[in-house]
Amino acid sequence: MHGLHGVADVVELRGGVPRPVEYKRGRPKPHQADEVQACAQAMCLEEMFDRPVPEGDLFYGAIRRRLIVDFNDELRARVVQTAAAIRVALASGKAPGPVYHPEKCEQCSLKDACRPKALESPRPVPRWLRAQIDASGAPE
Repeated sequence: MHGLHGVADVVELRGGVPRPVEYKRGRPKPHQADEVQACAQAMCLEEMFDRPVPEGDLFYGAIRRRLIVDFNDELRARVVQTAAAIRVALASGKAPGPVYHPEKCEQCSLKDACRPKALESPRPVPRWLRAQIDASGAPE
């Protein structure tokens, strides 16, 4: 219905009701990105199973605990808004630039593809070219 798709870490069936369980290495975060991801999975499961998925879990490795996530109307609206914003960004062909956060970026599996340090503040081409020539010792 919302054009969402993905792969859940785990889906438990409790009394025939699917329950997404998302595993995270670190700790709970101050933003809702993890909750939005789990809710998006629940919305996909609702379509697949044709039944409501009222809640799921986030398991954080650093605290070794599951936290229950209530898939309420507010969180579901945030999922829909986020998906719409992503579609707008994709249609424009312009992604937001990366922001380098050492504590997060150094542990991220996408660091080499994202290159947050190199791309956070793009340098003008002439200055970059001069630095490359100076570094290689090429004659002028």
